[in-house]
Amino acid sequence: MCLIYLYYKKTCNKTASGGVSIKDLHLTVDNALEVCKALSNEHRMNILKILSTGPHNVNELSEKLGIPFSTTAVNVKKLEDMNLIISELVPGRGTQKVNSKNFDRIIIDLSPDEVEMEKNLISIEMPIGEYVDCKAEPSCGLVGVNDYIGMQDDPRSFYETNRREAELLYFKAGYVEYRYPNRTPYGSKVTELEFTLEMCSEAPYHKNDWPSDITMWINGLEIGTWTSPGDFGGERGFNTPKWWSLHFTQYGLLKNWKVTESGTYLDGNKISDVRIEDVLINNNPYISLKIGIKEDAANIGGINLFGTNFGNYSQGIVMNLRYL
Repeated sequence: MCLIYLYYKKTCNKTASGGVSIKDLHLTVDNALEVCKALSNEHRMNILKILSTGPHNVNELSEKLGIPFSTTAVNVKKLEDMNLIISELVPGRGTQKVNSKNFDRIIIDLSPDEVEMEKNLISIEMPIGEYVDCKAEPSCGLVGVNDYIGMQDDPRSFYETNRREAELLYFKAGYVEYRYPNRTPYGSKVTELEFTLEMCSEAPYHKNDWPSDITMWINGLEIGTWTSPGDFGGERGFNTPKWWSLHFTQYGLLKNWKVTESGTYLDGNKISDVRIEDVLINNNPYISLKIGIKEDAANIGGINLFGTNFGNYSQGIVMNLRYL
C-alpha cells in the first residue's frame, strides 16, 4: 500500500497571518481509486467524523461507534494505510496509540494527470482585494479569513491598507476595478480574453431569491450584464470559514465571461456584440476589469465577490488571454 504515498499532493491553505487553516489532499482520477475504496465503508467514515472533533485511541473509537475493538482496529489500520489518519504513541497509563485525522478535505481532480500546457496562453489570478479603484455603498464590507477588515457597512473600510487580504467583498451599489499586467507579446494578435470568478447578489444576511444586475467592463467598455438570481446562504460554502455565521452569504456561482472575435459570451451564451478588437488590449500597459452595479440597473441587488478561502471555489478572479 505504501506506493500510494507517491501520488499524494499535500497542500495547506494559509491564513493572512501565516497560520495553517485547512489541509487538503489532492488526488487525480488516476490515483483516487484506493482512497475511494477506503472511504466506501460506514465505520471508516464515522471514524473520520469522530476524529474531526479531536484525537482518539481505538478504545474510545470503539465505544463511540458501538462496535467491537477488533473491528475498530481493522478499520483504523485501513485508514492508516491510506494516510488518511495518523497515529502516534503518547504517554498515558503506559504508552497508548492515539489517532488523528491527517486531512481536512479530499479533492479529486477529474482532469487527466498529464495535461499539455496550452500554447499562447497568458493566465493570471487576481486576489479580490487587489482592486485599484472602488465605490461601495452599504450594505458593504471586506472579510478576511479570521475577521472583518475595517468596519462593517463603512465604505472607508475599502481603503484599508490590508484590503489585499480580503477573501469576501460585498456592496449594495458601486463597483471595483482591477488592473492586470498586459503581458501580450509585442506584434501578436489577441484572439480571446476571459475572466472566471465566483459571485452572487448582496442582501442583508442572505436571500436566495434576490436578483441583481451585475455588469462588467473591460478597458472602460461595457461588455455585458448578468442577472444573479440571489444571495446564497443557509448551507456553508466549501471554503467558507467556520466562524462566519450561516445566516450570512456563504457562496456564489462561478461565472465565465469571454470576449472573442465573434462577440461576448457568458457561460457559453452570447450576451453582446462586443468583440475582442473593441476592447483595445494592445493600447494600454494594463488590462482593466471593472465589475459593478449600474445606477440605472433594473435590479440593484448588490454583489458578493469570493476569494480563494471563501465560497465554493478556491480561486480569485482568473484572467486567461489567448493570442496568435
